[in-house]
Amino acid sequence: MGIKPPKGVILYGPPGTGKTLLSKAVANQTSATFLRVVGSELIQKYLGDGPKLILAEEHELSIMFTDEIGAIGTKRYDSNSGGEREIQGDMKVIMATNRIETVDLALIRPGRIDRKIKFSLPDERTKKRIFQNHTSRMTLADDVTLDDLIMVKDDLSGADIKAVCTEACLMASRERRMKVTNEYFKKYKENVLYKKQEDTPEGLYL
Repeated sequence: MGIKPPKGVILYGPPGTGKTLLSKAVANQTSATFLRVVGSELIQKYLGDGPKLILAEEHELSIMFTDEIGAIGTKRYDSNSGGEREIQGDMKVIMATNRIETVDLALIRPGRIDRKIKFSLPDERTKKRIFQNHTSRMTLADDVTLDDLIMVKDDLSGADIKAVCTEACLMASRERRMKVTNEYFKKYKENVLYKKQEDTPEGLYL
């Protein structure tokens, strides 16, 4: 059509909503090399040295995913300070952040990052599908009803739902139960929501 495809994309939204997962899926579906860089790790590695160039090896097709871009691209970011990326070969850049309002607009302006995609917390229908996916291989007791676990007002992300299902199953195994009951799901759902309020890092909530 006479135009160039978008150079890069920034994915933004709450933690655990699938930003990294989607990027990996895109790379897999396009047979692209997936290169993941974490912003906070770059800060720790190069503390005191200032922004560093990130050089990507040449590949036929590759996707560079920069997670936690806010760690190196806050509003104090100087677009002329050398903090830019040298891109070689056929590469697309995908960035992710939980708080896009903290990222310097110069970093994500059109021409550098041409698409901004918002990832929201799942709605009731999506939550149900995620629960069904994670419980499909579990042996559930008759009292388990997913409708009780997917209240919209409960701000569960996809990662939170996975944690709830995993922990419920592990606890049932520890107690030598043959089936996972609704009690386990309810307990760990409340635990996940409590940990989120305490700003505990996402993952499995023991």
